[in-house]
Amino acid sequence: MSKKAIIPAGTGVPIAPFVPGTMADNIVYVSGTLPFDKDNNVVHVGDAEAQTRHVLETVKSVIEEAGGTMDDVTFNTILLTDWANYGAINKVYAEYFPGEKPARYCIQVGLVKPEALVEIASIAHVG
Repeated sequence: MSKKAIIPAGTGVPIAPFVPGTMADNIVYVSGTLPFDKDNNVVHVGDAEAQTRHVLETVKSVIEEAGGTMDDVTFNTILLTDWANYGAINKVYAEYFPGEKPARYCIQVGLVKPEALVEIASIAHVG
């Protein structure tokens, strides 16, 4: 099995020992992605739609760095801090997955920084 770290240009230093993505045998595993800027500050505090858009743009950058597109995503894990944001998250999510949807699950959790409202991890099959 070949394995390669996927780190898009402009990526900040993670707050824990991981990389944004790993590609193994044409499968891209995108780490749990939070609404962080390059200095690990939470962006768009209090705005679930804007945070979700930021997270999905980051996910997209990892997949594109690996040579894929969002159409290659087959599975997403969505973590949210409050079910009250479920509709806002789904609204933005549908923009990024307008056609055939990937499989997914969604659970309510506590995230590493209290201002973060959503975290998404993805799997994509590229090539």
